[in-house]
Amino acid sequence: MKNPWTTLSIDEAYTNPWIQVTHRKVITPNGTDGIYGLVHFKNEAIGIVPIDEEGYTWLVGQYRYTIEQYSWEIPEGGCPIGSESPLESARRELLEETGLRAAQWEHILDFHTSNSVTDEAGKIYIARELTQGEAEPEHTEDLRVKRLPFEEALQMVYRGEITDLMSIAGLMRAAVVLNVK
Repeated sequence: MKNPWTTLSIDEAYTNPWIQVTHRKVITPNGTDGIYGLVHFKNEAIGIVPIDEEGYTWLVGQYRYTIEQYSWEIPEGGCPIGSESPLESARRELLEETGLRAAQWEHILDFHTSNSVTDEAGKIYIARELTQGEAEPEHTEDLRVKRLPFEEALQMVYRGEITDLMSIAGLMRAAVVLNVK
């Protein structure tokens, strides 16, 4: 489909190593003048649902500054666009956050987050054939890791205890792939 928007100008409002915010003057699809703010992410979002031979998964808990709440999530992080493959990033993030290494990887989902204001895209993987090592969290992370039955993680989604959208999407898609009800 042809893009019905016309961009008249783009001004950078803010940038840092992770995001760029631009203010755009546009002509909207109905022909009127308008503005648009766009948040560009400099990393692709990566999420991992690790599953062991007993049907357990791992969640990572941390206090999220942006929402001022503690959050349980699947292991997740960012893939530097153009310098690392998404699968390499998934391997790195899983090891950093949980200490796990996986011999088998399956890409299960592509997604866009909040596509009305950001171009952020991501991928989610299932990781299997796991071996446990030592976690290597980044210096900014204060993480708790818990292993639990996959079905219990799904119940946390259903009860509203997991609110991170990448985690919800990853666990729900994994349930379909794994044929878990």
